[in-house]
Amino acid sequence: KDPEIATEKEHGILTHPLRPLSYLLGPPANFLSTRGLQALAAAGLVATLAACGGASASQSTGSTGAPVQISPTQAPSFGAPVASISVNIKNFAFSPAAISVKAGTEVTWTNQDADAHTVTFDGDGSGSPAFQNGEIFKRSFSAAGTFKYHCSLHPYMQGEVVVTTT
Repeated sequence: KDPEIATEKEHGILTHPLRPLSYLLGPPANFLSTRGLQALAAAGLVATLAACGGASASQSTGSTGAPVQISPTQAPSFGAPVASISVNIKNFAFSPAAISVKAGTEVTWTNQDADAHTVTFDGDGSGSPAFQNGEIFKRSFSAAGTFKYHCSLHPYMQGEVVVTTT
């Protein structure tokens, strides 16, 4: 009789070095009944759907066989998505030349000409450096107002961004 195995049996602890680790983990996974597994799966589904939110309510069957109502929850909000609009620079013109956007909108200018262009705002002279074909310039507008701009390399190219609060 091995004294370590005897101690293990008497005290219910693992002392034998050749016992597998699964011995410490308790009874095997098949100790749950089929009904218990169904209830566990239904609870997991409810928790998952509640965490993710859903588009519509659906039903599942609980451990008693009675329907369980799963209601959608509102998805967490991380702020409104940023609106965006594009202006193309093609044939030595801004297209569209005049745009109206809501405050918070990001405008992207894309140069589709073979020549370099700029987007230079009339009010303060801010804007882009010269950018080449296929390159872009972006600017977000947070305040309401009318922002006229031009290409500093080709001053006849003009545009306007009207920003509204609503």
